[in-house]
Amino acid sequence: MVTISPVLNTPQARFFNLDKKFRAFVAGFGSGKTWVGSSAMCGRFWRFPKVNQGYFAPTYPQIRDIFFPTIEEVAFNWGLKAELRESNKEVHFYEGKIYRGTTICRSMDKPATIIGFKIGHALVDELDTLTKEKARAVWRKVIGRLRYNIPGLINGVDVATTPEGFRFVYEQFVKAVRESPALGALYGLVQASTYDNAANLPPDYISSLFASYPPELIKAYLNGQFVNLAAGTVYNCFDREANSTIAEMRAGERLHIGMDFNVLKMAAVVYVLRNGIPYAVDELVDVRDTPSMCALIKERYPDHQIDIYPDASGQNTSSKDWSKSDLSIIRNAGFSVNVGSTNPAVKDRINATNAMLLNGNNERRMFINPYKCPRFTEALEQQAYDKNGTPDKSSGIDHIIDAGTYPIVKLFPINRPTYGRRDL
Repeated sequence: MVTISPVLNTPQARFFNLDKKFRAFVAGFGSGKTWVGSSAMCGRFWRFPKVNQGYFAPTYPQIRDIFFPTIEEVAFNWGLKAELRESNKEVHFYEGKIYRGTTICRSMDKPATIIGFKIGHALVDELDTLTKEKARAVWRKVIGRLRYNIPGLINGVDVATTPEGFRFVYEQFVKAVRESPALGALYGLVQASTYDNAANLPPDYISSLFASYPPELIKAYLNGQFVNLAAGTVYNCFDREANSTIAEMRAGERLHIGMDFNVLKMAAVVYVLRNGIPYAVDELVDVRDTPSMCALIKERYPDHQIDIYPDASGQNTSSKDWSKSDLSIIRNAGFSVNVGSTNPAVKDRINATNAMLLNGNNERRMFINPYKCPRFTEALEQQAYDKNGTPDKSSGIDHIIDAGTYPIVKLFPINRPTYGRRDL
């Protein structure tokens, strides 16, 4: 056996040497989660050759874009060669020409498909990005694959994840152990901050996180803390006074209009951009249908260049005319349409909007005229989470909220910075 000492930071080393069957590395962005999990994987191929392992990610693109390039670099540092088999989602490991074992990669998107193979250990990446129910189903499926019976081998699971509130990892590794201390013999948890891995990050990495995320998310995404991300109001960074403006649109100014489609409840929020800052300066609510909305926009803003940021579901058949889509109606009205094939994730819209309302540097970069946009202002103040931790839609204020946040996530998306592999 070859003895290799990988270069790990302090919390990574603690995790690497943790003698537990189930281990979790809960850490902020850029803290080297996938890196340390991959290091543990390579170490096991030295100790237990030809004992296959498993890697599980939320989606197949994440396997390709994150795990494959990371494991190649980590394997090299461990004196191994990682041969990627992208077609069947496997990685084969070699010591020179000597075969050491295979890692089988699977997506967690459909837990029922995690069947038909056995492994001696698993690395589960970003488990907390799943709902509790799906994460629990994945956990059971993965444990069901641990079937090797070899002296000295602990069939176990490593979890590497960013905390996403009090979800599955908190319940399994913190709450359950607290309530049943005997589980402490099986479960181990290491929490780490992005600061712990700063030596492997570019100088502007951490400052860019402060500029991109709202304060509450800094605790989770920078410090690796479990914090309640689904309590109180959804847009908790909004302050009626601090985010208020008396700005109004100027003649000929380009307008950016978010639009949500609902029969008799269509809504739109009108923004202008000044020095890169969005100002909400008007709103349209309770409009009958898409043709009526287009006619109203033309009537109110006849001398403006107009960009529409609509609900992506408008690509389907319109409620007004079964032969046309809402987006086709908007384009035929002469407006520019900015939309993707699907709507952004709700979480992405919330995070992007909260970060514009107030970021980790205590900067407010989004303003609303409460006199021109009274319904949008009230909705930002009032929308709460429901019992499932998703924005409550029962009050009907979600239409104006959706309209007002589509342009924000499109124009000011949160792009998590990544540089190299050591930060993954």
